[in-house]
Amino acid sequence: MNIRNKFFAADKINDHVTRISGMGGEKAFLIEGKERACLFDGCSGVGSLKAFVRELTELPVFMVLSHAHPDHCGAAFEYGACFMHPDDIGLLYTEFASGAEGRLGYDNNSWSEVEKLTTGTMADVVPAHAIKTYPCYDGDVFDLGGRRLEVIAVPGHTRGSIVLLDREDRILYSADAINPNTLFGMIGSTTIEEYRESVLHLKEFQGDFDLMYGGHNPDPQTPKIIDDALMLCDRIMAGEDDQIETVDMISKKKVYVAAKRGENFMPEYGGESNIVYQKDRVFGKKGNAVLSGEPFIG
Repeated sequence: MNIRNKFFAADKINDHVTRISGMGGEKAFLIEGKERACLFDGCSGVGSLKAFVRELTELPVFMVLSHAHPDHCGAAFEYGACFMHPDDIGLLYTEFASGAEGRLGYDNNSWSEVEKLTTGTMADVVPAHAIKTYPCYDGDVFDLGGRRLEVIAVPGHTRGSIVLLDREDRILYSADAINPNTLFGMIGSTTIEEYRESVLHLKEFQGDFDLMYGGHNPDPQTPKIIDDALMLCDRIMAGEDDQIETVDMISKKKVYVAAKRGENFMPEYGGESNIVYQKDRVFGKKGNAVLSGEPFIG
């Protein structure tokens, strides 16, 4: 099944999971059980994702946010409620995450493997407002009726980043928590030292999945990405990574790519993980998340 409108495109991973791509290439996943469906992430809120999802399933749908960045939280303002880790609730209401101009700019300006059929306007952006946020924590399970999704907390990209594990399908839905371009030094990010502890926690589940679907890449990764991420964390902390200097597209600050990039943006060393970080955000423990900006609703 391939379904699309001006704003979204959908393709089937299997008979009960639909991957949805927004105009900026950001991914959401509709995972169906016998009784209800989970929408994991909400793209940027440009166009009505809620209406698009209604075309894909007759089941009641609830939302879970992987984290509170603008390219993942948009549809939460349509549904009016979502599950998320409490450590990202403050981030959700910053100008960075909720601001309409930023969310529109992401979709209009970002690269996507999906052909763009329109250019979004401010009239297409779902406005931000206060919503019900239900907490979910490491170890929680969402029962969809004959299908269970396990929450794994992976603080790093943001303090409240989570992933979902479907043990039956042997699939991990990772959003931005671990991928070939894991970004740090952004609003809400932890240090590399703390992220390493999170990846060690995720490694406990390495034998429980065969494929990992992320929040942006069109192709899935394998469990090997966990070992690659640990290797890069160790190299960064030892000052032995490639340290390719560049500029963060959001903060405009100087950042460093841990491993030289090769073809198709993948790391040249042949692995699956890469990390982009700030040198003053390598060491430190809890309490050092980067969170700036006044709470914003409007």
